[in-house]
Amino acid sequence: MEIHPFGPDDVAEIDAWVDLTNATNSVDSPWNRPQTRAMAVGRFRHGWDGEVDTPYLARVDDVVVGSGAISASEYDNLELAWIRVEVHPEHRRQGHGAGILEVLLDEARRRGRKIIAGEGWDSAAADGFAARHGFEKKLASINRRQVLADIDWPELDKRYDAALPHATDYVLERWSVPTPVERLDSLAVMASAINDAPTDDLDYEDEVFTAERMAAYETAMAGRGERLYRVVARHVPSGELAAQTVIVVSEEDPTWGDQHDTSVMRAHRGHRLGLLLKADMLRWLRDDEPQLKTVDTWNAESNDHMIGVNEILGYQVLGREWAYQRNLG
Repeated sequence: MEIHPFGPDDVAEIDAWVDLTNATNSVDSPWNRPQTRAMAVGRFRHGWDGEVDTPYLARVDDVVVGSGAISASEYDNLELAWIRVEVHPEHRRQGHGAGILEVLLDEARRRGRKIIAGEGWDSAAADGFAARHGFEKKLASINRRQVLADIDWPELDKRYDAALPHATDYVLERWSVPTPVERLDSLAVMASAINDAPTDDLDYEDEVFTAERMAAYETAMAGRGERLYRVVARHVPSGELAAQTVIVVSEEDPTWGDQHDTSVMRAHRGHRLGLLLKADMLRWLRDDEPQLKTVDTWNAESNDHMIGVNEILGYQVLGREWAYQRNLG
């Protein structure tokens, strides 16, 4: 088996990765949005906030049998590397996954990373592979989807109106992007509220948000062809940003949307800001993205509060994914 990295300009490898990923998703997570060349190029050129994965393809006799990826942030969690191992359904149980994993572990060592984390859909096969290679289950996350055609808008309006009296000191603002430079620092402070989201047993440090990182995130989303919508809650007496919710909509196929951050700063919790923000976001998208059909979101399974909000809004469970982790000896 030959395993080599590739980049966003390697068209043949990008297309092979897309085909492989769609083949694995058709078996492991058939609800997933089909990958395209544009999505893959955007992912591997821009990443999430300018830091990109390094992807690999594995071949046997010129046949693509699997893929891998490694990412290691320079913003925070400097001892951690995230990896991804996928094997084509027609080539499983032949040791290809183990071979890809060893290449990724060697690269993690080369980068000086001591903690390795990876994710896999909840299955006996994923659990067995993880256990054989010294990984332990650390965090369960649930993938949910909202179908906008199923929204009961009068009921949503009632929920919104009932929440308003709990947030009389706050005003909602629809935030235009790119964010002006003078507002990035306050945006970064607010974004740090996501560090209170559960990570369960995962060995994971707080993320570090700066003005530069917030700008890099917006630049990356634009580069990936994702239209970004952000609604914030501002505390009127202090002027502080108290909470936000962010959704992106695909320019390539605007029927698809993804929920990114929804978080409320600790000092401003208990005012139903999460529900108000997400309801206002749905109204905005209804008006500005009439082709949008679905929005996908992820939550730690232990994040009862946000799951409760999402269930009120009509999100339905698609599947569970586990984060596994091990230390490098």
